[in-house]
Amino acid sequence: MNDTIVLAGFGTTPLELLSFFLSIATVLLNIRRNHWAWLFAIISSAAYGLVFFNARLYGDAGLQAVFIAASVWGWQLWLRGAGNRPLVVTRLRRAGWAWSLAGWALGFVLLSAFLKRYTDTDVPYMDGFLTAGSLLGQVLLARKKVENWHTWIAVDVLYVGLYLYKGLHLTALLYALFVALAVVGLRAWRAAADGAAPATPHTADLARGAGAE
Repeated sequence: MNDTIVLAGFGTTPLELLSFFLSIATVLLNIRRNHWAWLFAIISSAAYGLVFFNARLYGDAGLQAVFIAASVWGWQLWLRGAGNRPLVVTRLRRAGWAWSLAGWALGFVLLSAFLKRYTDTDVPYMDGFLTAGSLLGQVLLARKKVENWHTWIAVDVLYVGLYLYKGLHLTALLYALFVALAVVGLRAWRAAADGAAPATPHTADLARGAGAE
């Protein structure tokens, strides 16, 4: 699975290629607020964990394990709702923005210091910054906050450059696609938050099951 192959001019491996398509499916399902996105997220995270470890992106490799745990949590939230009510798309308040940015900054400081001291990565600061941002994006996604897409747009733009630098050309292309998909997701979730988008069948089922008014 780690043998190098050339596909459309890109050097890649079968494992990276599999991770690529699983990740695309995950984002497309997230845009539609379909809970099966979390299953694809778990599988793609496991696959990409191996890809990133082989590329010495240890922050990103470790992040995939956290993503798997967060995906289980997010899946439960999307299925069961929060506080016995269906989980719907909402926006962060001002305090939420402040806590989110503070958490990103703290995560960056701690992760970059750990990576610099205890691993042989050559990009500890960028790896730490983007790992912390990805963790924030995952938490906001699990809580169905519109701002998860703002976070992913910022993170994914920077990831394109990082993966090009590390020679992961197919993954760099993937993250360029993620930027475009995140813009689509942002528009769709804004509409949902404003009540302009019709409920998906899954959301409607949750509402009926919870006896929503």
